[in-house]
Amino acid sequence: MSKKRILLKLGSNTLTKETNFISRGKIEDIGIQIAALKDDYEFIIVSSGAIAAAKQFVKLESQDKEVFVKQALASIGQPQLMRIYQENFSDLGLLTSQCLLSYSDFEKEQSKINIVNTINVLVKNNYIPIINENDTVATDEIQFGDNDKLAALTAVLLNVDLLIIATNTNGIYTKSTINDKTPETITLVNDLSSLQKEISDSKSSHGTGGMQSKIEASAIAKEANIETWIINGLEDKFILKALKNEIPFTKIV
Repeated sequence: MSKKRILLKLGSNTLTKETNFISRGKIEDIGIQIAALKDDYEFIIVSSGAIAAAKQFVKLESQDKEVFVKQALASIGQPQLMRIYQENFSDLGLLTSQCLLSYSDFEKEQSKINIVNTINVLVKNNYIPIINENDTVATDEIQFGDNDKLAALTAVLLNVDLLIIATNTNGIYTKSTINDKTPETITLVNDLSSLQKEISDSKSSHGTGGMQSKIEASAIAKEANIETWIINGLEDKFILKALKNEIPFTKIV
């Protein structure tokens, strides 16, 4: 039987565990889960975290707009981020590769064909593609989205079976329970329009996304009949637990 294909989107808050530094322990946790599931699933990762990785090492001084400083930080941090993935994953017998994409790549037919062909070759040869936006030349996800939309577009392009968006909440909560400070997860969603009234417009502390960008991403996936799970990536073994329904998360079918 062919393996099921999962696109796993990892935001900055997940990768830092809501600190100021990339968590090697969290990346190891993700690697352990992928290694445990590799006989039945193939993984493609869309990873934020380049800017957070750079902030561990440098502080840039500039008179330019903040977005240019973030682009420079992304350029410094991307190889650091990939090094952390490579070191942790290789200890588990997992092979990694880097792919940098921008939105213009999804607008050109030949570029889309090239992406699909390249990633299919990588996956067939047991390499895990780790995708990020090419922040040096594009600013879309730096300014809004934290790679949520990029993950959805990539999921559709690669015809994945499941899109998992790791965040810092147990999925999407009902607004009334958030207001009461007793957050309750919406576990199953068929109609995305009903979610709009439940979400707030707050952004995450390290990333640029919020629940709005995750709902927009799931709408892109839903259009292509791809199921989306919004899961608390801060939870240890969150993928394994979600597959066994051991933790609360939002499933958008």
